[in-house]
Amino acid sequence: MTDKSTDSFHAHLQSELKAIQESGLHKDERVLLSPQGVHLSTATGGTVLNFCANNYLGLANHPEILDSARHALEQYGYGMASVRFICGTQEIHKQLEQKISEFLQTEDTILYSSCFDANCGLFETLLTEEDAVISDRLNHASIIDGVRLCKANRFRYNHADMDHLETQLKRAQKYRHRIIATDGVFSMDGDVAPLEEICDLADRYGSQVMVDDSHATGFFGNTGRGSVEYRHVMKRVDIITSTFGKALGGASGGFTSGPKEVVDLLRQRSRPYLFSNSLSPVITATTLKAIDIISSSLTLINKLRDNVKYFRSAISGAGFDIRTGDHPIIPIMIGDASAAKNMADQLLEEGIYVIAFSYPVVPKDTARIRIQISAAHETAHLDQAVSAFKKIKTKNADL
Repeated sequence: MTDKSTDSFHAHLQSELKAIQESGLHKDERVLLSPQGVHLSTATGGTVLNFCANNYLGLANHPEILDSARHALEQYGYGMASVRFICGTQEIHKQLEQKISEFLQTEDTILYSSCFDANCGLFETLLTEEDAVISDRLNHASIIDGVRLCKANRFRYNHADMDHLETQLKRAQKYRHRIIATDGVFSMDGDVAPLEEICDLADRYGSQVMVDDSHATGFFGNTGRGSVEYRHVMKRVDIITSTFGKALGGASGGFTSGPKEVVDLLRQRSRPYLFSNSLSPVITATTLKAIDIISSSLTLINKLRDNVKYFRSAISGAGFDIRTGDHPIIPIMIGDASAAKNMADQLLEEGIYVIAFSYPVVPKDTARIRIQISAAHETAHLDQAVSAFKKIKTKNADL
């Protein structure tokens, strides 16, 4: 590349960055000096209460998880330096795949470096131009990118709109195979996909159902088996993808679980699986421990459920507009983008760490503070957050 073309390219990138900054969409990264947990020490000074992590069960720094990590490091080493099919499969990888299958009551499971990789490697492997994907309009970026990578015909339906889904299924009938793809829980509103109705439509129109359950696996539903359990559709959903990077220890890693034929073909042709390093032995072992913890006792799941119920009642009782539901993602609706950002900044000054979301991440005039509750929170923490919200609302008439 010539100096002139390099300068032009860099100038273009600088212009893009300036536009992001001026639109208020620039993402700053706050530097933490402590492990992930309820209390965080920040590089700017002070300790804050954390209400924006995906650490739903508080396992990210749990002593049993840490002990398991130390033991795995000593027994299995740090990394595999290989893909699975060369010399990157240890016994714990197979044990984790089997344990997930048992946990979700599926035939088989395949591990990935992340759920993003699982979704990006799914559709391209299974579908061709003879097939079709029907996807919820608000699906996660990884599903969107996974669908873009495949040659299947693409249909989108309005968010959770079953009439529109049926219309799209009718349009897709001429194609050989059809997969309905949806998040189990949508991360901006914490709303749960209407999976029972989706499965009914899939049965009626001869389609498969794929659910990304990243914001549900391990903690949602009566025994933590996710939105498929919450919606009473276990064994009706054909393919489940999810992550280990949220409730199950919070490090990284993901999986696809479903029929044996699906998993077998993914092992042969799924590019993110074939051309990415094996999941770290430490993460593999600690995820096994995380599943053991939630399988042996419902204590953390029940505490999380109680915390969610308590906080939802308290914050709505304080006069704040929240989206109804049972999920630990609780969006506090503000409306105006600048007001939401100002509120998040003021909450940080009060020792409450939250993030504001606005357009284009969410629709215009629906800016919100997204709260995420954890089993690691105590009632005193929840009360402190509600008190901070009340204080700032009193100070700001536009809230």
